Amino acid sequence: MDTHAPAGIDIRPLTIPSHVDADGAEDFIEMTRVRNQVYREISGHDDERISAAELLPHYQPDEYETRLIWTVRDGGRIAGRCGVDLPHEEGSTLAFWLIELLREVWGRGIGSTAYALVEETARAHGRTVLQSWAEHPEAPGRRLAAPTGFGDIPEDHAARFYLRHGYALQQVERASALDLRAPFDRIERLHREAQRAASGYRVVQWFAPTPAEWVDGYAWMKSRMSTDAPAADLQFDEETWDAARIALHDARYTDSGRLLQVTAAQHVATGELCAFNELVIGADRTEASHQEDTLVLKAHRGHRLGMLVKCAGLLSWREIAPQSPRVLTYNAEENRPMLDINEALGFRPIAYSGAWKKVLDVAG
Repeated sequence: MDTHAPAGIDIRPLTIPSHVDADGAEDFIEMTRVRNQVYREISGHDDERISAAELLPHYQPDEYETRLIWTVRDGGRIAGRCGVDLPHEEGSTLAFWLIELLREVWGRGIGSTAYALVEETARAHGRTVLQSWAEHPEAPGRRLAAPTGFGDIPEDHAARFYLRHGYALQQVERASALDLRAPFDRIERLHREAQRAASGYRVVQWFAPTPAEWVDGYAWMKSRMSTDAPAADLQFDEETWDAARIALHDARYTDSGRLLQVTAAQHVATGELCAFNELVIGADRTEASHQEDTLVLKAHRGHRLGMLVKCAGLLSWREIAPQSPRVLTYNAEENRPMLDINEALGFRPIAYSGAWKKVLDVAG
C-alpha cells in the first residue's frame, strides 16, 4: 500500500489465476464484476459486460506484452482497478494504462494515488510515452476539441483528471451501434453494390481458430492494424504477427466459449487476403455483439472492400447470433472512410471516448 494513499485505501497487485475455478480466483472474479459495474455507471448499459471466464485469457502471461494489474480496495472491498500494459516490441517506449473506480469512491484522491503508481511503473520499465482512453458521456459546459479537427468531448471529471496530470487529448473515438433486429434490406442492397465494385475479389469466412490456409494472410493484415489505422499523434509499435500469435489471439476467444467470425476479401488473381472484418459475441449469445478490427490493405483500397466484408459479415451474423440485439463498433472520428460505411449500414453514434497521451521527462 502507498503510504500517501487516502485512509482505508489499499492498492495491491492482483494474482492472476489459471482458471476461474482455481483456488484464489475470487479476487479476479470480483474485479471483473466491479469492472462491469464501472462501465455500466459510465455508459448506462451493459453492452461492455464480460464474464470473468471471458476476461481471464486476456490476462494470462504471454511473450508479446506484460500486463500488470492492481485492485483498489476501500476498507478491504474491491472498488476499482489499475492496469499498465507494456508491449514487448524491441525498443518500445510505450505504456498503456487504465484506472477505473466506482463512482462512490470518487473525489478522495484515490485516482491520483493510483496514477502515481502508473508513472512509477512506467519509469521502472523505461517507458516514457503513456497513453490511455476514457469514455466521456455527453454533458453541458466547456468542451475540448481533438487536434485532428474531428470531434470534441466535454471537459468532464475524467478529462480534468487527465489534464491535471499533464495529458493532452489526441483523438476522439466514436462508439456506434447497429440494431440487429431491424430489417436488413439496406445491408443486402449495399452488399450487392459492393460485390459489383469488387469483381476481382471473393469473400472467405471462418471462425476461430483460424484454418491453416488463412493464417499467413490474416497475420499480415493484423500486423497492419498497428501501422495503417488512423492514429493522430498517438504512438504504436509496429507489431509482428505470425502463426503463434494468431493461435494465441484466437484462443483468447475460444477458450471461454466466445465466438469470433472473420470475414475476409481475397484477391482472386493472386490469392492474397487484402481486407478483413471481425465480429465477436460472448458465450451468452443474447448479449450485444462487437465488431472489432476492420482493415483494407492500402494496395487494395478503392474497390469497396470495406463495405464488402462488413456487409458479408453482418449478413451471416444474423443467422449465427439471431438473439443478439445489436452490434457495437469503434472508430477514430477522423476515420471518415470507415464511418461513411458504418453510417450507410445504419450504425448510429452512442458514445465518444478520448485518447490521451503524455510524454514523461526522461530526467524524472
